[in-house]
Amino acid sequence: MVYNKLPLPPRLDDPPRPKPDQHALEATANRAAPGGGAAQTGSGNGPATDRGDGSADSADGNRQRDRFSDPRPLLLPFFWLLSSSLKSPQEIYVFPPIWLPHPAQWGNYPEVVTELPFFLYTRNTLIITIPAMLGQVLTSSLAAYGFARLRFPGRDVAFGALLATLMLPYAVTLIPVYIMFKAFGWLGTYLPLIVPFWFGGGAFNVFLLRQFFLTIPDELEEAALLDGAGYLTIYWRIILPLSVPALIVVTIFSFLFHWNDFLAPLIYLNDFHTWTLAMGVVLLKNASIGRRDTTNLLMAMSTMMITPIIIIFFVAQRAFIQGIVLTGLKG
Repeated sequence: MVYNKLPLPPRLDDPPRPKPDQHALEATANRAAPGGGAAQTGSGNGPATDRGDGSADSADGNRQRDRFSDPRPLLLPFFWLLSSSLKSPQEIYVFPPIWLPHPAQWGNYPEVVTELPFFLYTRNTLIITIPAMLGQVLTSSLAAYGFARLRFPGRDVAFGALLATLMLPYAVTLIPVYIMFKAFGWLGTYLPLIVPFWFGGGAFNVFLLRQFFLTIPDELEEAALLDGAGYLTIYWRIILPLSVPALIVVTIFSFLFHWNDFLAPLIYLNDFHTWTLAMGVVLLKNASIGRRDTTNLLMAMSTMMITPIIIIFFVAQRAFIQGIVLTGLKG
């Protein structure tokens, strides 16, 4: 029965209830509106408020995204670096800072070339960077293909052990590796800076490529196996062509690492003529001790060092971003 849910009729002896005053309700709503103005209902000339459909939250979210996607704060250090490279040493420390030097000291760049063997250091850096980068990309892609596509006992355990090496600091293996290279007779040569990267390519690069390889459909590999293709053929003719974005990401990361590496060349290279650009920056900094301030020359040399990196990024920007976004997304 549903009689107990029906409203009871009013008693005859109850006093009549007064009707609410419509003008009083409107005045209360106006006082409760933000800013003391009239509450908006989607019409009128006042500022629109949230109508319950999330439009105000969406507008706030768009403003926050625009604020975080503004590239100007990220470009400020580069602009300051370029500006300081065209200043005299006295103008760099002026407060408030001078953003546009006048006149621009363009002679800082030729002075860097004459102050130290810049082109020799550039050649040495390329001799190390290019072979090490190629070995890192090739061997990391091979290892990633094995972890992503091949099935063998202990695969997951080996992959977990590989990822665990990411938590191992570089300084822990520094002395044993140095003693090993000394026993090989490699000290003072480029071999300690090139050969190790032809054996594995780094745990992070292997992880990155493995996650990308997992997004490639298995049907392509199965069809190639039915046609008689081997695993190396599948790796070279199917997996690598479909993984160009991820390979570009690994290539850029590897180039950045070897181009900017300072600690390893400092340890293994003991000849002045075999030094790299990163060591040349420190040499230029030490040249100012007891003589003159070379901060403007340091800024000029740093600008010349990052110019190839910026060019490479803008040339491969689309593929780089695509490789980052698609990695780990199983299609």
